[in-house]
Amino acid sequence: KLGGANLEGANLYGANLYRANLEGANLRRANLEGANLRRANLEGANLQGANLEGANLQGANLEGANLEGANLYGANLRRANLEGANLRRANLEGANLYGANLEGANLYGATLEGVER
Repeated sequence: KLGGANLEGANLYGANLYRANLEGANLRRANLEGANLRRANLEGANLQGANLEGANLQGANLEGANLEGANLYGANLRRANLEGANLRRANLEGANLYGANLEGANLYGATLEGVER
C-alpha cells in the first residue's frame, strides 16, 4: 500500500503500478513516463509537474488529483475518473480521453491538441 506515500521526484519510469493504491500520495515532479497505472487509485494525489508521457491510466481514479503542469502527452486516460481534478497548464496533447469523467475538472491553460475523446 502506497497511499499517502512521499514519492516526490521519484523515477518510476515504466513502473508497473497496476491497481496500486496511491490515494493522497505525493508524486510531485515524479517521472512516470510509460508507467502502467491502469485502474490505480490516485484520488487526491499530488502529481504537480509530473511526467506521465505515454502512461497507461485507463480506468484510473484521479478524482480531486492535482495534475497542474503535468505532462500527459500521449497518455491513455480512457474511462479515467478526473472529476474535480486540477489540470491547469497540463499537456494533454495526443492523450486518449475517451469516456473519461472530467466533471468539474480545471483545464485552464491546458494543451489539448490531438486529444481523442
